[in-house]
Amino acid sequence: MLELALDARRGSFQLQVECVFASEWTVIFGPSGAGKSTLLRLLAGLEDAHRGRIAHRGRLLTDTLRGVRVRPGRRKTSMVAQQPALFPHLGVVANVAYGLADLDREHRKARVDEMLELVDARQLAARSPRDLSGGEAQRIALARALAPRPRLLLLDEPFSALDGAASDALLARLQRWVTANGVQTVMATHDATDALAIGAEVAMLRQGRLTALGPAARVLALECERLMERLGRA
Repeated sequence: MLELALDARRGSFQLQVECVFASEWTVIFGPSGAGKSTLLRLLAGLEDAHRGRIAHRGRLLTDTLRGVRVRPGRRKTSMVAQQPALFPHLGVVANVAYGLADLDREHRKARVDEMLELVDARQLAARSPRDLSGGEAQRIALARALAPRPRLLLLDEPFSALDGAASDALLARLQRWVTANGVQTVMATHDATDALAIGAEVAMLRQGRLTALGPAARVLALECERLMERLGRA
């Protein structure tokens, strides 16, 4: 369970969200500029709210009133942004192993192999980031995020550089993995089919406000009705 009560301001834009994400997988859906990426960065601790509170599974991560702010590296949270941002001076294996300093060499190698297998990228192990395509880099960024086995996984358009079939296959693999490992996942996307494919809870975000939260089919049906009403008034 992820509890949010946030007020964040970025220039003239204000994000105000108060809700509980209770599902194993929540998809944040909405147009560009709605605040999806900002919300994920707040959850990751990469940005600070003007005021607010974040708690995950009973653990307080942010509380501006109490002066609580758990650093990003201590939240047991991983984030995959729209741009993979791999470390250019490290090879693929070293990138994936970056957050595994607490494991010995044997277990670190086994975890890296496991993650590369999960994202269907074993064939990329000997490469460096500069030799990867956009889709390949996204796979490695996802493997790096999963390797420490976070409790909360945040995904910001993580499959945008993959074609439809590859994206669907990777999403199916990922869903099985997070379910098996008890990882709560929050994903921002423009693609409603992602939410329907995995049966996710959907949070509809518009102009910094949460306008709907619930099962994918119901929330997306309401969104279709809203669009039809707008077209009817046009």
